[in-house]
Amino acid sequence: MNRFFSKCIAGAALAAVLWSPISAQAGEVLDRVNANKVLKMATDANLPPLSFINDSNEMDGFDVSVGREIASRLGVELEIITPEWTMITAGHWNGRWDISIGSMTPTADRAKVFDFPAIYYYTPASFVVHKDSKIQTKADLNGTVIGAPSGTTYEKYLRRDLVIDAVGTPEFKYEVEPGTIKTLSASTALMDDLRLGPGARLDAIIYALPSLKEAIGKGYPFRIVGEPVFYEPLAVAIEKGDNEFNDRIAEAIAAMKSDGTLSKLSVKWFGVDYAAPNN
Repeated sequence: MNRFFSKCIAGAALAAVLWSPISAQAGEVLDRVNANKVLKMATDANLPPLSFINDSNEMDGFDVSVGREIASRLGVELEIITPEWTMITAGHWNGRWDISIGSMTPTADRAKVFDFPAIYYYTPASFVVHKDSKIQTKADLNGTVIGAPSGTTYEKYLRRDLVIDAVGTPEFKYEVEPGTIKTLSASTALMDDLRLGPGARLDAIIYALPSLKEAIGKGYPFRIVGEPVFYEPLAVAIEKGDNEFNDRIAEAIAAMKSDGTLSKLSVKWFGVDYAAPNN
């Protein structure tokens, strides 16, 4: 073997080490992901258009597409886990999954448990009523029975206890004073209550506008009331303790923003580019 060829092989080997997703200096989670060649992602099983089971009996949606893209850029496969939201936000994952790509808001309270490598889109929060409701404005919602998924920013908004301190978050104000706040763990259960008719169980729901529009498109007899009340930054979440994993995820999302991938996925699933606030 001549010296030139030997140097080329050595250089190629060094490049492979530098560019390989497997790193001897990786943290515990990144080591596990690289060793198994699998990124385990926690998300909702029934939250269209974010995450849901499609007609081919496969997980699909915006969050799922983002997860697949991140896994691809890490050079691994994606495995999807669908625990309840409260289990995800409680932390203490103990290796059951590696990452939450499930539209989590990066609040200061959650930052005690999680790292948020990057915000990947912003979604507007809106009120919806039954189409036969007499409610026409947000002012008409005062004193009514309003539903929100439990443990979410939507519930916190109704309780006037919402703090979103992520950089770049648009300012908001409280515009509605509910008479009664009803919470359930699943947004679909709230929608089923509202579809029974105005005032049967609920007068309104506050939730993510894309999901509300998705429900309306599928025949739910709903009507949006007024403009969005706040824009929520949604972030990828990981448990604290693995800076290398955090950095790799942040790099992947930054590249997806730079090359337009996030915008394309947003337009595909929402019809709007939510990769930037106030779109």
